[in-house]
Amino acid sequence: MADASQVMTIEALRSVPLFASLDDEAARTLRALMSVRDAAPGTLLFKMGDPGDSMYLIEGGQVRIYIHDGDGENVMLAELGDGDFFGEMAIIDGKPRSANAAVTEQACLAVLAREDFLRFVRGNPDVALEMVSAISERLRRTDELLRQRVSRNVNEEDEARLTWADHVADSLAAFGGSWRFITYSAIFLVAWIFLNTVVSTRLDPFPFELLGLLLGVVAGVQAPIIMMSQNRQAEKERLRADLDFKINLKNELAISEVLRRLDVLESERLPLLFAEQKTVIAAATAQAAAGGDAKIEGGDGKVPAA
Repeated sequence: MADASQVMTIEALRSVPLFASLDDEAARTLRALMSVRDAAPGTLLFKMGDPGDSMYLIEGGQVRIYIHDGDGENVMLAELGDGDFFGEMAIIDGKPRSANAAVTEQACLAVLAREDFLRFVRGNPDVALEMVSAISERLRRTDELLRQRVSRNVNEEDEARLTWADHVADSLAAFGGSWRFITYSAIFLVAWIFLNTVVSTRLDPFPFELLGLLLGVVAGVQAPIIMMSQNRQAEKERLRADLDFKINLKNELAISEVLRRLDVLESERLPLLFAEQKTVIAAATAQAAAGGDAKIEGGDGKVPAA
């Protein structure tokens, strides 16, 4: 493997959120710990369940992140390219991989081993604090996302972003694609032909060259207006996808928080509750036994005669 400083810039290293707060000196030191790996198409970088011992930054090529479903089919999670990164959290927690990664196009990868990263952090406590600060900032943004209502009306969001030109383009495109426009055009054509063939005052005699010019101008103006409206629809679809992503992200984070609290409840609180319950039951049993003994002693233990 080659030295990463030959192919990777400091800015590329800072594109990883975990390293965004590094200064130039710390970034150069960390870059020196990385190695470059060339991978041919079809190379399997890691499988689900493998130890999370390194992170990757793509300098060139493409890498596919995927899992296997219940039927054994590949389900693609992401298609990563130049400048993308993956596995950055594995160098912190060292947990097993949750997906597979395979090279789909000749790739040049910068690899940072977990041991090198931990050694770098131990030798640079100030940098470690900056990283913790950056991670805390991401958590704050996540908390802010959870507090906000992300399920918004796409039409209202799109309407709020419309400019005067967008309104005009949408209105003209809606009119140009309606039966009303076809009806008005047919009436205009019939009236034009009638006036220039029957009436004595003929502005545009057969073969109606002026009419053809007018229709060409209308078509030439109408085409870009329709394209503008189509672009508007594409922006609306992107807005819809963005809102859907935020909703799914919020739901995923909320579910993760619920599962975390259930784990805490199961591992910490339930044993305490069971211990308290056993104590209460033992005390009640002892009290009941003591009450029974006192009752027997009060009656001298004699059974009354029939």
